Amino acid sequence: MKAAPLLVVLTVFLAGCLSSSNGGGVMNAEKTLEVGSIFHDGSFIPSKFTCDGEDINPPIYIGNISPQAKSLVIIMDDPDAPMGTFTHWIAWNIPPRGEIPENLPREAEVKNPMTLLQGRNDFGKVGYGGPCPPRGHGVHHYHFKIYALNVELNLKPGSTRKELEEAMRDHVIQWGELIGLYERK
Repeated sequence: MKAAPLLVVLTVFLAGCLSSSNGGGVMNAEKTLEVGSIFHDGSFIPSKFTCDGEDINPPIYIGNISPQAKSLVIIMDDPDAPMGTFTHWIAWNIPPRGEIPENLPREAEVKNPMTLLQGRNDFGKVGYGGPCPPRGHGVHHYHFKIYALNVELNLKPGSTRKELEEAMRDHVIQWGELIGLYERK
């Protein structure tokens, strides 16, 4: 009889761990989006898109978007950073057209080629901040997570990741991820 309450506690704990591992607990959606770029999942990000190059965002291609999607969100982070997960880029209200173009302006609101809003990264700046791990720190894994939402978010430009994740809660209908690698020797 004592095993049943323990099983319930364990089940609740594991469910919480699983939901937080795919985006800070912002959803219980299926991982059905296809996410790609000019580099393959698990391969190295070209230096053009890092602090050693032009430090511009790479193009991101999104497939299998639900017709119910009203907007997309991107969160790019590095869980291998010395002080814990480092957020490199957040953007929301991206039209669900299937592509985030290369080299978006580093502005809170981008109206051309699409209307989207960008937030503050952990460099303290708005927009994309490319991979820039400490030299000799080994290979870092950069997660480009895309979320399809059933709404456009009412969130001010320049918001933080925490504010974005709170606004996304209960609105994510699907998600996908691309992982790129980078190392500075």
